Amino acid sequence: MTRRRTGDAKVDTAKGGSMWGGRFAGGLDPFFAEFQKSLTVDHVLAFADLEQNLVWSEALAGAGVFTPDELASVHAAIDDVAETWQAKGVPVQDPAEDVHSLVEREIVARCGELGKRIHTGRSRNDQVATDLRMWLRARLGGVNDAIHAVCRALVAKATTHAADPMPGYTHLQRAQPITIGHHALAHVEALFRDRERLLQATERMDECPLGSGALAGTTARVDRDAIAAKLAFASGPTRNSLDATAARDHLCEIAFVCAMTCTHLSRLAEDYVFFASQEARFLRFGDAVSTGSSLMPQKRNPDAMELVRGKAARVQGALLALLGTVKGLPMAYNRDLQTDKETLIPAIAETEACLRVAALAVQHAEFDTAHCAREAERGHLNATDLADLLVQAGVAFRDAHEIVGRAVNRAIELGVELQDLPADERRTLLPQIDVDLRQALSARTVLERRSVIGGTAPRNVAAEARRWNQLLAAFERAAATEIE
Repeated sequence: MTRRRTGDAKVDTAKGGSMWGGRFAGGLDPFFAEFQKSLTVDHVLAFADLEQNLVWSEALAGAGVFTPDELASVHAAIDDVAETWQAKGVPVQDPAEDVHSLVEREIVARCGELGKRIHTGRSRNDQVATDLRMWLRARLGGVNDAIHAVCRALVAKATTHAADPMPGYTHLQRAQPITIGHHALAHVEALFRDRERLLQATERMDECPLGSGALAGTTARVDRDAIAAKLAFASGPTRNSLDATAARDHLCEIAFVCAMTCTHLSRLAEDYVFFASQEARFLRFGDAVSTGSSLMPQKRNPDAMELVRGKAARVQGALLALLGTVKGLPMAYNRDLQTDKETLIPAIAETEACLRVAALAVQHAEFDTAHCAREAERGHLNATDLADLLVQAGVAFRDAHEIVGRAVNRAIELGVELQDLPADERRTLLPQIDVDLRQALSARTVLERRSVIGGTAPRNVAAEARRWNQLLAAFERAAATEIE
């Protein structure tokens, strides 16, 4: 069988079977039989399971279970199943209990008794643990690409608006001027940490459980190092069969990465929803990511970002569900773990969808730079800089802080900004300094002063945007090379 991708599979319909009925005389209650099925969820593992069956049958041939001719027949059967499902889809509504039962039945249907030998020395416990790692390894590439897409959109905003002022906030109160680009790159920093966490989590789970059996290891004389290599597990085989079949911390770690990523997206969404409000009017979302009201004709609602913000809660819930599932389980495998896939798989899909929608929303957000610049001059955002001017004149900062606080109160009484205080008020309130406050406290000057590493000075932001563009381009080149 040609090595195939192990990502999501299409679906279709067919018939079922059981892998464990030897000890049982009676059948399952029909309601429980349906309750305990997992095919509607784990069918996505179908191609990973076929590839695993291919490699396991090769390992069994090395252990003397199959002759070369028998192995060729088994491979032909696996190839035929794969080609059928690639053309018609995996039969998700099949009566089979799970994807492993379905795969085994279809192989047996094509090569008879030989197909029944494939499960020699193997359990569904190490089988599903291996399938899931293989599927995740392939599937998480899409999440990584989607994080990259949001970062790319935000870096583009930062490049365009490296020098454009806007108000910065703490406690949702206007605090100090920043640039639009500086704000965009703040979100890039957070999301790129999520990307690093995702890559680290993927690397940590890159061990092969196959050959661990149900819990104690297999009696089949298979080469586990060779199995791991053929299934492309870079870190080789797992080193403890109990842990290999019971461990789901890698799923919890991936769920955490998804939850943290969506939490960061929710924060970005909240910022942009506020920026698009009539009260702020810093940006406007384009038609591609906005909707209207069924009643109020004037409305332009930021639905894309609101949905991202709302869906983040579901992904956070998946993390809590997984932690709750594993917290009370004894070693090793327990059937509770069947539910891990129905929790994690939708969370991964939701995370990727939120990332892709967020990237679209950022791309279709247009900042009103003139309005942002005007607002960066309002609200006494330059008060700290006035205190710094007093410090330069020899005033202790704590005293300067108090002096400027009184100046702010007086400016509010007069309905002016600090830089617009009348000359007589300046002389009374700020006798220690004699500078042109309109120039010294302008938003542009305030921004330029913050030229330390990590500061919001326009030249810093422009340099950081260039650095991020180079970094993202390097990752894109590396990804293109891998595909080739």
